[in-house]
Amino acid sequence: MGPTNVALVNLFNADQDLRNAQAKLDEAGKNVRVQERRVHDLEQKLKDAQQRHRQHQAHAGALDVDLRSRDAHIEKLRTQQQTAKNNKEYQAFLVEINTHKLDRGKVEDEAVRTMGEVEKGQAEVATLTQQLEGERSKLATLKSQGGEVLARLQAEVDALRPARDAAAAKVPAKYVDAFNRLAERYDGQAMSKLDRPDRRREEYLCTECNMELAIDVYNKLRTRDEVVFCPSCRRILYIPEALTPEAAIIAKGARGGATRAKPSGKRGKGGAEGGDGTADAGEAGGPPVTIEQRAKGRLGQILSSAQGESVHAAVVSGSNPVEFQVFINGELAGFYKGKDAGHLERNIRYRLSEAKLNMELRVQPVTEEPAAAGESDSGPPPVADESGSAEEPSTTT
Repeated sequence: MGPTNVALVNLFNADQDLRNAQAKLDEAGKNVRVQERRVHDLEQKLKDAQQRHRQHQAHAGALDVDLRSRDAHIEKLRTQQQTAKNNKEYQAFLVEINTHKLDRGKVEDEAVRTMGEVEKGQAEVATLTQQLEGERSKLATLKSQGGEVLARLQAEVDALRPARDAAAAKVPAKYVDAFNRLAERYDGQAMSKLDRPDRRREEYLCTECNMELAIDVYNKLRTRDEVVFCPSCRRILYIPEALTPEAAIIAKGARGGATRAKPSGKRGKGGAEGGDGTADAGEAGGPPVTIEQRAKGRLGQILSSAQGESVHAAVVSGSNPVEFQVFINGELAGFYKGKDAGHLERNIRYRLSEAKLNMELRVQPVTEEPAAAGESDSGPPPVADESGSAEEPSTTT
């Protein structure tokens, strides 16, 4: 891999070490944090109870002042009643006194209720104060018991953070930003290993989302300094140490699991095979040409596109893609993966209809192993012409 990809892998490893150390620290300090939250909640409850208690006390004091004022006014009216000049004036004072007594009774009832709230609030404040003292004592005990462990784990985290910062400094800024966003989204899993699940074919997938990737992704990562993102989960792809070139690339002559003779070309004016007056490699006694078990050209693009959508649907639904044999006009066009046979077939038919290709299609599970190297088979898949029909290429044995 290029220096940028190597630097990203180093950043990923340093970030994983730091996150693991931080997770250990968080786990060790979990009990302390729980107790701290409990103490904080009790402090808030005590604060609210004290505020309500003060409000009730203030209201009770105001009612007491109001009662005294009403008593003084009633006493004043009684004094004035004694000096009334006639019975009518006496009765008027009497009515006013009784009215003020009724109002005073209502205020007195409210004062009694408020005094009850004051006493209740006072008891609540005392209870919460006692509970808070007990929880604070527990918190102090937990901190003293786990102090050494927390200090050691915190020192480990502090020691790993500079290594992570140094690794990030070697990565271009735009890729550091992308890495941080992905790490935040996937809880640290910002990168994904490349894997080749089937040793018989040169195919690769993202190990985090199981999305099948383009065939040239390995060479792109290995030979170029280019950052490649998974088209499905958008994680940054990288080559693990175990996936060496010998394990990742099929050796020449073994690709596709079978070798076939090169199909003969059309006859030219001179009547020679291939149109240029030269015989093909199979007739000249040269090595047989390897042909992959995948359709090429326009048909190959249609089948690959249908496969990508069907594999994505499988990943979204939480299932693993399944491999199928795809037959076009009765001939094997290749091995393709999908959610299920029906889903893959519907996707292929839709794309064939869009391309205005009228072709017989059959999708079935893989039932036979590919032919061993050196064995001949039925030849390459048919090639669609402009009218949508399939032309069977001739083969030389």
